[in-house]
Amino acid sequence: MSKSFGAMSVAQLSVLIQGGAADPVDVAETVFESIADFADKAVFTTLLEGRAMEEARASSKRLREGRSLGLLDGIPIAWKDLFDIEGLPTTAGSVVLAADAPAIRDAAVVGLLSQAGMVAIGRTNMSEFAFSGLGINPHYGTPVNPRGADLPRIPGGSSSGAGVAVAAGLVPVAMGTDTGGSVRIPAAFNGIVGYKATSGRHAMDGVYPLAKSLDSLGPLCRSVRDAVWIDAAMRGLTAPDVAERPLLGLELLVPENVVFDSAEPGVVAAFEMALERLQSAGASVSRTVVPAFSEIFDLMTRYGPLVTAEAFALHQERLAGPDADSMDHRVVMRTRLGSRTTAPDYIAMLQARSRLIADTDLLVGNRLIAFPTVAHVAPPIAPLEEDDELFFAANNKTLRNTALGNFLDWCGVSIPCGTGAAGMPVGLLLSATAGRDEALLGAALAAEAAVRGDFV
Repeated sequence: MSKSFGAMSVAQLSVLIQGGAADPVDVAETVFESIADFADKAVFTTLLEGRAMEEARASSKRLREGRSLGLLDGIPIAWKDLFDIEGLPTTAGSVVLAADAPAIRDAAVVGLLSQAGMVAIGRTNMSEFAFSGLGINPHYGTPVNPRGADLPRIPGGSSSGAGVAVAAGLVPVAMGTDTGGSVRIPAAFNGIVGYKATSGRHAMDGVYPLAKSLDSLGPLCRSVRDAVWIDAAMRGLTAPDVAERPLLGLELLVPENVVFDSAEPGVVAAFEMALERLQSAGASVSRTVVPAFSEIFDLMTRYGPLVTAEAFALHQERLAGPDADSMDHRVVMRTRLGSRTTAPDYIAMLQARSRLIADTDLLVGNRLIAFPTVAHVAPPIAPLEEDDELFFAANNKTLRNTALGNFLDWCGVSIPCGTGAAGMPVGLLLSATAGRDEALLGAALAAEAAVRGDFV
């Protein structure tokens, strides 16, 4: 075949498998061959070849007997190293959990996608404990952004390996988690699609947490349609229930504050050109200040970030013991900042969050919100590894735009919209208020071609 199975979209590969032109066993074997031949060995932390081939053979048998489980039967998928896989410890990108007891069952969504016939290829690398938007990992190595043609650049995090596995054509889809941007950031940096669901849309059982108030799940894939199919299976549906929504009459709100601060000119240019294409296709655009955006950062200055407070509560005992010496010192430093947030501070932050969500819901209404996923393209790895001050500054800026959506419990889809500096990808983030995932995905289906333009 002229195109490897892993480099296809889920929809493209499904047509081949369901039509008998590709056998799930051949697909899985080819995927593992591609991974073995791929020079970057930091993309996966664990390969599940035994399980995958068993699942592929079962899928092949079903298809030969006319018993297909649906559109996803036989499709390979990679899982971020936060999801429980039966028989293995869940290491969350850290060495300190490697000796933990193995999981006694798959995480709920792993089980649901297995029931849909998907083939679990392996676990992908990530920022340790999911606590960075850059994707740098000193324990398992840092996956290199495959879009970088000049020098090694970050993959984005925390779902770093997931983003690279898809962008490099190793698998058609990889599952991530998103607490402050961990699906949408690597999607933007690597030039693929990333969908973050409203918190609670998907079962979190068996997923290692970072901050339960903010955690959500979502796939990294090649198209919005792929995301729609995967989302349906993650909710136990046998077929997608999202309909494409016409672009004519679609209302987009572009915030005028925060999200464009210190944005790279190339990012702004790519975003604005995508907006022009959307307007030409029938969408309307309005621009306004979103007061909540500025207030969120005022709250962080006063009380500390919500994610840091909850991460510290989760890891407090670990940070006080010998495990801290085996962790990425930048993760330790950032997590310990959560000790400064008192119980009254935490409660005040949650109360303010509820108010800001309500206020912003009224402001946004039924519109979708559009702004650059990240205000810059993926920077080089080496300077960030060498300079902690630069690391933290870059991490804060990388997470800034996407973290707003987590705080306000928005759902969001990052779609490639062009390129910026060094020819690196730029993402346009479409978001909707909590619980409006169907409206968001339906609009994103219609908008994707205009957003992409000539980006491949």
